[in-house]
Amino acid sequence: MQRAERIADDVAMPSRNFAATRRMLLIVLAVSIALPLACLALYGYFDYQRRIADASDMIDRLARVAEEQAVKVLDLNRQMASRVIELLGDSDDAQIRARERELHERLRNIGGDFPQVASIALVGVKGELLASSLAYPAPAMSIGRRDDFLAAKAMRPQPYFSLPFFGTLAKADVFTTAIGRSSADGQFLGVVTVALRNAYFSRFYSELTNGDPSLALALYRQDGNLLVRYPPWPAGARPSMDNALTSAMRDKQLFGHVRLNLSVDGVERLLAFRRVGDYPLYVTSAYATSSIVAAWRTHILMIAALTALPCIAIWGLVLYSLRQLEAERRAWERWQGEVAMRLSAEASSRQLQRMGALGNLVANVAHDFNNLLMVVSANTELARLKHFNDLEKEVLAVERATAKAEALTRRLLSVARKRPLKQEPVDLARWLTAAAPLINAALGDTIELELRVQENLWQVFADPTDLEFAIVNVAMNARDAMPRGGHFVIRCQNNRLAGSDTLLPDGEYVLIACSDDGEGMSDAVARRAFEPFFTTKLRGSGTGLGLAQVLSIAEQAGGTAKIDSVPGTGTTVRLLLPRHRERDAQAGADARQPVPTAAGAVLLVEDNEDVAAGVTAVLETFGCEVRHEPTADQAFDVLSAGERFELVLSDIQMPGKLNGIDLAEKVRSAWPSQKIALMTGYADELERARRLGIAILAKPFDIDELHALVACGA
Repeated sequence: MQRAERIADDVAMPSRNFAATRRMLLIVLAVSIALPLACLALYGYFDYQRRIADASDMIDRLARVAEEQAVKVLDLNRQMASRVIELLGDSDDAQIRARERELHERLRNIGGDFPQVASIALVGVKGELLASSLAYPAPAMSIGRRDDFLAAKAMRPQPYFSLPFFGTLAKADVFTTAIGRSSADGQFLGVVTVALRNAYFSRFYSELTNGDPSLALALYRQDGNLLVRYPPWPAGARPSMDNALTSAMRDKQLFGHVRLNLSVDGVERLLAFRRVGDYPLYVTSAYATSSIVAAWRTHILMIAALTALPCIAIWGLVLYSLRQLEAERRAWERWQGEVAMRLSAEASSRQLQRMGALGNLVANVAHDFNNLLMVVSANTELARLKHFNDLEKEVLAVERATAKAEALTRRLLSVARKRPLKQEPVDLARWLTAAAPLINAALGDTIELELRVQENLWQVFADPTDLEFAIVNVAMNARDAMPRGGHFVIRCQNNRLAGSDTLLPDGEYVLIACSDDGEGMSDAVARRAFEPFFTTKLRGSGTGLGLAQVLSIAEQAGGTAKIDSVPGTGTTVRLLLPRHRERDAQAGADARQPVPTAAGAVLLVEDNEDVAAGVTAVLETFGCEVRHEPTADQAFDVLSAGERFELVLSDIQMPGKLNGIDLAEKVRSAWPSQKIALMTGYADELERARRLGIAILAKPFDIDELHALVACGA
């Protein structure tokens, strides 16, 4: 086929760059999408800002109008109160009672037909009602304990504005302006009150808003208490007195703008306020920002719809062009293929002949290679029958080398075909003794190998070929670190992890520690020693994959690797591999002694129903009560509802907003004492999950690991 391609290339054929044309059309498509979106976003931003500015101008104008109206009303009130005070002069309570009929008529004339005035009243020194514009004779009543009477007495001659109340004589909601009277020598003579109708202000504010429910006008006292508001607050509602508006009024600011979100209705508003002349009152005008946003959104959607029409036409044209281009490309390739096939017919025939010859050669080589292996195998067996004749060591080395060659072939084929490596129970004590000659060969003649194996060493479950590859890699690194010779010690011992910093789940492990007394590493080099392609050797002397493969092999066996080094002293590489228990042996142990149960509930989070059913069955054999949730979102809702479990066992990859790692982080944050473990079948996720410092089970995990985890959580 390569010959055919060369022949086709030799023929002058027209060229066509479909990739460049397709790239240009995609750029046009991207620009036709991005540019309108960018323009629409900019227009939307500036339009929103304009609407906010327009709303601010509108409420500012309304606040000015409301201020002017309030000033006129209050100035008129002041004039009426001044006329009444001038009319009374220094009259005391008795003199006022003697003139009650005359004063009643005069008060009616002064109040006139002003719609805002509900009543004018004269109050004595002790708060008794002496005369009123509404009733003659004045009913017997006293306001001696009311705030407006006491404040007017203390503030005279400044007016005091009361809080709103229902006037018994006016039969309406009012608030009063009370002014204290004083004699020439400063003695208190009583109070003149002018009651103003709340409805008068509400009607005026209603006309200003023109019935717009988004607008609100109000009149406040300087201390933040509300006198009148349109529309009124719901009955019983009490707005907070601690906000930006009340702070501005207490600071006696003349005018300004604030943005409030009151707790009464939870509606955010733009608010303009202005002080009413020189009175301790403020008018406010507010506009709900939700109305601004709603109008803005409607406008933007309309603009977007109008903009989308030509854009859709452009997009359709570009997509049609891309489709036509793809059809043309396929037709072009078919035409080129046919030309190439015609030009290379003869070359293909010759190529087939050569491939046939090559196949015969490969078959012959394979046949010869098998014959050689047969010879080696037969002779080693003969040597065994003859009791080796002092060649036992050498023959055993040949046997091991042959076995390693077969294992290497199996491993290469397995990787090429993407099949899992062959893992099996490994008795490290026997395996390490058998592998010592190969390790010695990797170390060289100047380095002494020492094996220290603990008695009754546990088995591990790993690929012996991979394990040997890892130890030999470490030995070769140790050889490079000891150019003048030294000692290389391999120590194997049982180890129980509890609260380890290795991110491995607590349990039983076998430690393989490989130590040398070479040059050692600096902290910076040791931290990066397991990184792929990181090497301190000269260019061409190493690939930087040795220790990275060691870590990968340990993790594939369910463990991990660590490195400790001191410059000038030496380096120790530690492999931690999980203990493997033989199922038959375990079954026998089960017959002799019941498996300890793990009392308590387990929350299982797994989206695969088959996996969940299997794990649930295993957990129930341990005596656990299992609750299954298919997603991390639902599991978090269960925990948030108050349910507690001895253990939360979660997969990592799941549908929904949260995955297993997210769930673990939330559980650790909300319930630090809750025990949680993760399951995963992906190496990259395994690395990410271990950073959380929680127990992790790599799929497929051994049942003993799960039982140890549940038993630990019980």
